[in-house]
Amino acid sequence: MRLRGIRRSRNVEVRSGGGRRRGGGRAGGLGVVGVLAVLAIGYFTGIDVSPLLQGGTQTQQSAPVAQGNDRATEFSARVLATTEDVWTQIFDEQLGRSYTPPKLVVFSGVTQSPCGGASGATGPFYCPADRKAYLDTSFFDMLDQRMGAGGDFAAAYVIAHEVAHHVQNELGILPKVNAARQQSSKVEANQLTVKLELMADCLSGVWARNVQGLMDKGDLEEALNAARKIGDDHLQRQAGRVPQPHTFTHGTSEQRARWFARGYDTGAVGQCDTFAARQL
Repeated sequence: MRLRGIRRSRNVEVRSGGGRRRGGGRAGGLGVVGVLAVLAIGYFTGIDVSPLLQGGTQTQQSAPVAQGNDRATEFSARVLATTEDVWTQIFDEQLGRSYTPPKLVVFSGVTQSPCGGASGATGPFYCPADRKAYLDTSFFDMLDQRMGAGGDFAAAYVIAHEVAHHVQNELGILPKVNAARQQSSKVEANQLTVKLELMADCLSGVWARNVQGLMDKGDLEEALNAARKIGDDHLQRQAGRVPQPHTFTHGTSEQRARWFARGYDTGAVGQCDTFAARQL
């Protein structure tokens, strides 16, 4: 992904690690059994909206992104800037409304959010309570070395996925799903979460469609490969288990790649309505 010359977003907080974790569980945490699966789900989860009813205390100090010397921070700030430009335009042209971007908290070690504590083990997540996405700087190495989903565009896709959850929050989708989940059985709640995640994959594809000019050869396949690597069926097999569809919370490898491709091919938010789809 060609990011040289792309501005750095000002909506980035850099926090030092080492704080104690307090409060409820983080947004997300809908993983499957097994160490590999936990790592994978942690690093690619969108959000389990039920923890929004729990409080948390933010204790880390933030600093301007300019003070961050980490390449991951620079990369994340530039990718976030592309999402700001893309979604500002799309909200105006396709939805007839204005877009307010999220903040991205880049941290090392542990930090806090209103959705609970975050650490390297929890991975990226979006917290609707404070409209911020959280990213540990060790994430990119994990993405490449542990998950076999290397490449800068694969990493950018995951940032775009968390921003997509913010888009869902802006559109009022997250609160509705949260309310529905509170009144559903566990299996039904999982099904709602799958639809939420696949929609975020599709919205990530919409973003990718609009940054084609920044993509290198092979970038699209990097994103599709990452989507396949984080399918629930693939993760459960990697954990030594027979896939159990009723436990899925993010969709199969085929579904995740297909919905990302749908967003990329159409570039239309209206094509990402997984809740109205006859078949996922």
